[in-house]
Amino acid sequence: MTKKYLLALLFITQSMVSCSVADDVDPLPSWNKGSSRDSIIAFVEAVTDKTNVDYVPTIERVAVFDNDGTLWSEQPLYFQFYYALEQLANAADAHPEWSDQEPFKTALGGVRDDILALGTKGLVEIILTTHSGMTNAEFGQSVKDWIASAEHPTTQRPFSQMVFQPMLELLDYLRANEFEVYIVSGGGVEFMRAIARGIYGVPPENTIGSNLGMKLEETDSGLVLRRMAEINFINDKAGKPVGIQRAIGRRPIFAFGNSDGDLQMLQWTAAGDGRSFAGIVHHTDADREWAYDRESHLGRLDKALDEGRNRGWTIVDMKSEWAVIYPPER
Repeated sequence: MTKKYLLALLFITQSMVSCSVADDVDPLPSWNKGSSRDSIIAFVEAVTDKTNVDYVPTIERVAVFDNDGTLWSEQPLYFQFYYALEQLANAADAHPEWSDQEPFKTALGGVRDDILALGTKGLVEIILTTHSGMTNAEFGQSVKDWIASAEHPTTQRPFSQMVFQPMLELLDYLRANEFEVYIVSGGGVEFMRAIARGIYGVPPENTIGSNLGMKLEETDSGLVLRRMAEINFINDKAGKPVGIQRAIGRRPIFAFGNSDGDLQMLQWTAAGDGRSFAGIVHHTDADREWAYDRESHLGRLDKALDEGRNRGWTIVDMKSEWAVIYPPER
């Protein structure tokens, strides 16, 4: 046996071992074995196999994810609202009138149930007050500064570490199989853009959300985009398919949500030609996270839960199907 032959044999053997090891790597290690994990992998393998009747070309592999309650926690208040409350408190000294003026008086009191009782009108007024006036660049930096240090009031974990480890793995798994991943949030698009790359690896252009009006201004330092105290678009419920079409121009083949606010996005995805995937995160783990669905003031899962069960969508039971909830603390 010649030296050249031995080297070739060694190379082939090493290559086979490397491939075998790669094939054995679990793409979803935080998912317990079960129907949800199986359905995800079966779908991805089918649409990426050129010999499969359900094969989907790379350019059409669009995956969309809700954020609040789907990629990270959303209780007892949406995380963006915690940012708004901090901004409101920081500005309170300059606005003594807020101590007797609603909805600011209640918001500054910091009691969750009282804040929720303000209703949509009061919550929107707080968002408009705390998210407008500054330039878009100033707002983005403010969000980045906040997420770098803010901690969740219940868990004392940084908000940036309240993301779901199983969903982080799912995002990576889809990207490894040449899916284009988008976040489609009812939250503010510029809030999400400021943090999505660092937390999820999702670039700003792949983030879709509700937005305020903006105007172009010429200042001494140059042109800026000024955020206005007016709502331009609400990216929730029936607005989500509209936002997807405007931003992407393609119907997704893979969608994940967790509430009735995501129902139309899931329906839109499931109604496309060819094979599709619709998934729902069901919050069932009161010990490691929160347990809620039909009666919740936030992330209510009622109509979508019924439709998902009737149509055979993948409904993830967080308590039984996720081995861990959050990434290891660091």
